[in-house]
Amino acid sequence: MPPFRGARRTKNNMNTDVLLFALGSAALAWLSRKPLRAPGSHGFYRFFVWEGILFLLVLNRETWGSGSVAPHALASWVLMLSSILMVSLGLLTLRFKGAVDAQRDEGGAGLYEFEKTTTLVTTGVFGYIRHPMYTSLLLLTWGVFFQLPSLTGLVAGLVTTCLLVPTVRADERECAAYFGESAYDDYRRRTKMFIPFVF
Repeated sequence: MPPFRGARRTKNNMNTDVLLFALGSAALAWLSRKPLRAPGSHGFYRFFVWEGILFLLVLNRETWGSGSVAPHALASWVLMLSSILMVSLGLLTLRFKGAVDAQRDEGGAGLYEFEKTTTLVTTGVFGYIRHPMYTSLLLLTWGVFFQLPSLTGLVAGLVTTCLLVPTVRADERECAAYFGESAYDDYRRRTKMFIPFVF
């Protein structure tokens, strides 16, 4: 399929899309129930990033498993596999280096268990970028977009990418508050946000 082809949807397809998006949103809202009660927390903003990715998944759902070897489809799989690698590296590093404590006071932010680190992790993938999990979401966003590029998908991808900014800012405020402004500022100076040595 050529890039930026307009996807034609029948009424049945649109009804299915709405149903899938509603069910997915309900699941994401349940997973984010604590952060959604804490506006301004990183989890609050992350919910909307997930919603953007869900929108793209539903938008491009008919292309999954098509076996396309078009350049945009190959780029999609490279980005999505990179997303899996990035989140895996991040989670493993947090697990083994973060001294996770389930009793950590989350201050209403609704942290997941793997986020309840008591040590500032600055090694492994975190020695290069501060937010490998958000890098993973960024890669996933564009990986899903490239399954079937479209103008609607491009807008959704850009909005989702922009939503990562308040997510990261909130996360960094929370990290600085917990680990100390001085320690976190020093770490921030030595690393990039999403892409090693670049940004």
